[in-house]
Amino acid sequence: MEFLYSGLLSITWQMLVMYAVGGLLIWLAIAKDFEPALLLPMGFGAILVNLPASGVLNQMVENVGETSGIIQWLFEVGIEASEALPLLLFIGIGAMIDFGPLLSNPKMFLFGAAAQFGIFVVIIAAVLLGFDLKDAASIGMIGAADGPTSILVSQVLKSRYVGPIAVAAYSYMSLVPLVQPVAIKMVTTKKERLIRMPYQPGNVSKLTRILFPIIVTFIAGIVAPMSVALVGFLMFGNLLRECGVLGRLSDTAQNVLANLITLLLGITIAFSMRAEMFVTWQTLLIMGLGLVAFVFDSIGGVLFAKFLNLFLKNKINPMVGAAGISAFPMSARVVQKLGLKEDPTNHLLMHAIGANVSGQIASVLAGGMILYLVPQLIR
Repeated sequence: MEFLYSGLLSITWQMLVMYAVGGLLIWLAIAKDFEPALLLPMGFGAILVNLPASGVLNQMVENVGETSGIIQWLFEVGIEASEALPLLLFIGIGAMIDFGPLLSNPKMFLFGAAAQFGIFVVIIAAVLLGFDLKDAASIGMIGAADGPTSILVSQVLKSRYVGPIAVAAYSYMSLVPLVQPVAIKMVTTKKERLIRMPYQPGNVSKLTRILFPIIVTFIAGIVAPMSVALVGFLMFGNLLRECGVLGRLSDTAQNVLANLITLLLGITIAFSMRAEMFVTWQTLLIMGLGLVAFVFDSIGGVLFAKFLNLFLKNKINPMVGAAGISAFPMSARVVQKLGLKEDPTNHLLMHAIGANVSGQIASVLAGGMILYLVPQLIR
């Protein structure tokens, strides 16, 4: 009873806030089906690491010495020391992606680049608000709506806000169907949303599909060397898919590996959600800046499409530009639904898929550029 009483007295109001945050994430995962494979373990992990004298964290025990906590060990080995968990997840993501729609319509590459605009806007805003450059760059990556890249960049740059950044990145990934329609309608007219883009699939040969991940990795290594780990693992996963001789490994990467790493990553990142680190005014500011980055990324892609339409005979539906963020395939589905809502016969899915997979590549390249540039600017 004395130990129970002592434990209850050790609970602070910040811990109570984290129990509520953990419960909210679990509720979103189960009741709303928002990224359940990640939000559920993150929510449960947030409760685990904030229990008094939690056994999932390393701690000193009287007459025993230091005991090893599993979540702290996973964080130190799988994220802090090697960034292994986010990188391994990219193999699974790469195996899931079909680059065919992008290769058959190469101009969609442009939207992946344009839809990273919000990252750099928010980096500047975060610096002006008092964050140091490493933290500002990590916060900006939330805009890509790419959880693994956000985690990797913030960890490599030794940001003090890995937990809030991870929660924000994955929260906005799951909220794409709610946030993107509002952002798109802010900067488009009904006439623009009615633009039709008949899909004429090009013939993408097997050789092209095999060479594409190899060439992209090589170019990334030349242009943004720090992105090689990110791009390389993504493209390796895609090569497993396209080579045609490793079907079982491709299926394993898409399902078993991706699901297992997602679960481990979710519960491991909870190490950065300890109350003393998470319950701060900076967390609220990071969530707000992350939303701004996400909205500006979507708007950037739309405005770029409108700019191109000034010079194109065959107009692009500007909504397709918003799919240039990395939230695959959710963003492409949002564009398809918006197109059908305006005109039930206007199918934009394949165009949006092309922009969406381009966003996958662009977000990891942006992450690599940030990892290269920020240390240079700090020196």
